[in-house]
Amino acid sequence: MTLNRRSLIGAAGLALGAPAIGPALAEGTTPAKAPPPPVTKILAQWIRQSSYEALPEAVRREGVRSFLNWVGVAIGGSHHETLDIAVSALQPFSGPPQAGLFGRTERFDIMNAAFLNGVSSHIFDFDDTHLKTIIHPAGPVASAILAYAEMKPVSGRDFLNALVVGIEVECRLGNAVYPNHYDAGWHITGTCGPFGAAAAVARLMGLSEEQTAYALGLAASQPVGLRESFGSMNKSFNPGRAAANGLFAAILAAKGFTSSDRIIEVRRGWAQTISTKQDWSQITEGLGTRYESQLNTYKPFACGIVMHPTIDAAIQIRDEDHVKPEDIARVDLKVHPLVLELTGKTAPRTGLEGKFSIYHAAAVAFVEGAGGEKQFSDRAVNDPRVVALRRKVHPVVTPGIDAAQVDMTVTLTDGRTIHRHIVHAIGSVEKPMSDAQLEAKFKDLADGVLPAAQAARVMGMCWSLPTLENAGDVARAGVQGT
Repeated sequence: MTLNRRSLIGAAGLALGAPAIGPALAEGTTPAKAPPPPVTKILAQWIRQSSYEALPEAVRREGVRSFLNWVGVAIGGSHHETLDIAVSALQPFSGPPQAGLFGRTERFDIMNAAFLNGVSSHIFDFDDTHLKTIIHPAGPVASAILAYAEMKPVSGRDFLNALVVGIEVECRLGNAVYPNHYDAGWHITGTCGPFGAAAAVARLMGLSEEQTAYALGLAASQPVGLRESFGSMNKSFNPGRAAANGLFAAILAAKGFTSSDRIIEVRRGWAQTISTKQDWSQITEGLGTRYESQLNTYKPFACGIVMHPTIDAAIQIRDEDHVKPEDIARVDLKVHPLVLELTGKTAPRTGLEGKFSIYHAAAVAFVEGAGGEKQFSDRAVNDPRVVALRRKVHPVVTPGIDAAQVDMTVTLTDGRTIHRHIVHAIGSVEKPMSDAQLEAKFKDLADGVLPAAQAARVMGMCWSLPTLENAGDVARAGVQGT
């Protein structure tokens, strides 16, 4: 085919993003959408102006709970094989020892420390969850700002404000593109997390509105994580990398490294590249008055959130109806399509794979009456009693069942049936974990990693976060042997 000069000019114009040379829109053609609002600048302005004083008391309280939960899961995951490998691989290449790792003795430069604590906090899949988007908000943000706070002192009040700001930014961006973005295969914690980390660090560094916009732009250029990684070490890599990427973005922007100041919203920017859905109002409406962090939830079970209703139902039947595993002939589950899409592994071989097996989750809950990290270990996945029972679990996608629900019917060997319909599992917004339950979870995660007295001291510092002179002291208090 031969292209004339006019065709070449038109093609070049399209390649450069300019209007094509050609006839006007034909009659009946759908006109172009109205331009999106300048959400990158709107976010940058709000981040710059945010303060601890402006946070409602309920938001502050939930921010502290988010931090406490995150520190607990980071301590708990600190000696998993995943982190051992990452520490061994990165230590020869680390820069100066600027920041520590929870539950360990090694120190790294702040980029690697942010990455490693982010990995550690997600290994058990036991971290917080923003149920509207399935983002795990604290990991990318807290990992980045705590590493920064070890290098440069940050008051507990400023730290808490930055944490809330980062969670707000990443969750609002997630709201704007979910579920289409997630359905396409992206791990949304890894793609939205860099924004949260960049926003939080930018606030702590006191960046200008322009620099903050550049930090968001650089974060937009570093999305990380695909859902194919679920069930492997790669999944916890994603929030760790998101933390480091956001920190990296803010540090560069502080020195004048530029980016687009409209990179979130434009045609070839972040939102329109990674998703077929863009709801700009989810980013801008109620900014500074309605907080997504108040919708954060904390897991009582160390696995994918869509399995929690099943575990809750199984434990209820086991304990309240006194059902023994050997009495069970069949377990029927009516579930949402996302349950089998995310957790359809019928024969998991490792604890990490077990976190994405609805078959294992149901079986181990009946056998052991719990769903903590010990129930998603290699030991539990290969327990003959659990293996035998998971073969009797039969999940079926059923219209009308929400992703946060399960309808369970257990048929016993004597022919009797027992039924549970879970609408809101423990740990949901409607049935949140209490402070006492969060403390029990923290202590269980720290058991065997830190002495009880040290774990209690760290937990107390988390609860007292707004009063701390330097939030970095929490990181130092959580180092093994201190």
